[in-house]
Amino acid sequence: MQVLQGFLHWTGYGLCHQMPQRSFFGGGIQVPVCARDTGIYVGVVLSMLLISVLHRGSRPRGMPSPAAWIAMALMVGSMALDGVTEYVGIRATTNELRLITGLLTGFAIGALVTPMINDELWRTSSRERVLNTPWKLALWLAAVPIAYAVVYWGLPLLGVLYPILVALAIVGTLTAVNLVMVCTLPPFERRAERLTQAWAPILAAMAVAFFEIWVSGLLRSALVVLVERLGG
Repeated sequence: MQVLQGFLHWTGYGLCHQMPQRSFFGGGIQVPVCARDTGIYVGVVLSMLLISVLHRGSRPRGMPSPAAWIAMALMVGSMALDGVTEYVGIRATTNELRLITGLLTGFAIGALVTPMINDELWRTSSRERVLNTPWKLALWLAAVPIAYAVVYWGLPLLGVLYPILVALAIVGTLTAVNLVMVCTLPPFERRAERLTQAWAPILAAMAVAFFEIWVSGLLRSALVVLVERLGG
């Protein structure tokens, strides 16, 4: 259990402050990142999966519709407002607010990353916009409070599986973002027709994700040592 706890801690060490009072726990183990970051990483993964379902595998490569852009701006703005007003001391926030605003932002990020992946990874993709109809946008937005209920009340019931799932969401989010960059390389650009043909770029993107987690952890460790020496 100590090995697992150490691995989970290191997964988020370079990505988040990991303050216990701002984090959730499962099975007595702290989730790798804080409540807000938990919402972001889980939100990205859920958003991408939901968009894939809503578009029924059509792989849209067009950026979100104008209505979706407005919704996404408000979603990201909610997190910015919550964070800034807390930071400057205007008001106090809570883990519940951190989680919901993180989820809103994660969903918005997922809606941006999905068409970029579809454009770079797949040999054939659709020109349609992501969330291009009112009903798709409505269902996508309705999924946010459902995701909040699942993360806040449901996942803690899973015990130690909770922090493990969040760690997987972190890796999944970084892999998705890296996949956009990996697929700009000629050997991978628009080569795959189906998922079974996409394993090489996906694994390459995942390897970069683990490298990023490792390097970010090392950088934070070095910064901590530097601050301690300067303070001493």
